[in-house]
Amino acid sequence: MNGAELSELPDESEQLRAFVSRLRQAADEAGGGPAGPPLSDGFLLKFLRARDFDVELSLKLLLNYLRWRRDSPEISSCLSPSSVLGLLHMSYHAVLPQRDHAGSRVLIYRIGQWNTKDWSPYQVFRVSLMTSEIISMETETQRRGLKAIFDLQGWSLGHALQINPSLAKKISCVLSDSFPLKVRGIHLVNEPRFFRPVFAMIRPFLPEKIKQRIHMHGADFHSDLRHFFHPHVLPPEYGGHGPGIDEACQDWTNQLLHFEHILSQIAAHPTGDICSCPDEPLIRKEVHSE
Repeated sequence: MNGAELSELPDESEQLRAFVSRLRQAADEAGGGPAGPPLSDGFLLKFLRARDFDVELSLKLLLNYLRWRRDSPEISSCLSPSSVLGLLHMSYHAVLPQRDHAGSRVLIYRIGQWNTKDWSPYQVFRVSLMTSEIISMETETQRRGLKAIFDLQGWSLGHALQINPSLAKKISCVLSDSFPLKVRGIHLVNEPRFFRPVFAMIRPFLPEKIKQRIHMHGADFHSDLRHFFHPHVLPPEYGGHGPGIDEACQDWTNQLLHFEHILSQIAAHPTGDICSCPDEPLIRKEVHSE
């Protein structure tokens, strides 16, 4: 079986156990095993699916993930939705209830809702990390990946000044080779001219395949987005027929708060079994696009 076929098998499949054992052994030999709880099967499967069951590539991704978390405690050590509730209540971020036609999760970030006087870039980035940790527990998302829409309406010089080369590198690492999620597409809308210097700072750190999946749509984006997403997936504000963006943001905020205990476990011991991890779908209102 090839990697894509293996990915379709359920977590409990006998055929996956050999790959899990090989990756665990390779991580132990590479010194990637944690000092705390052992590497759980569920944790290892995330990395195997992210790299189509290539054990060598999965090991590289796993070690990068552990290194990134170790080197970025200002972001990874606190995964509490309550700590950024004010930002979430500004309708900054949503995971849409419908997947796209390929089964990918669709995320929206509304950068203009970020008040730089109230929230540091590390707190803002932490929202993305919390969402990524939650959706990476979904088997379907491990298989189908995610697509993100960044709405840059309201982007200002104040936002640009928050992004330094160090933070740009941390962001690019998560997008490319330090997190067990397949990034299937990145869509920028309402991007102003002075966003380009920030993007130019991030771009060199991205692998070529990610660069090819970045689409800039400008202010006249509604018709463009429909080439990539079914209208039933998108909120009306983005040319679709789905729930409004404020409703979608509030629903996802409620979901993050629901998973606060799980996120605290991940922050403390990301490699272990997560207690009380819900069955899929994680989002109770999730429906699939036709």
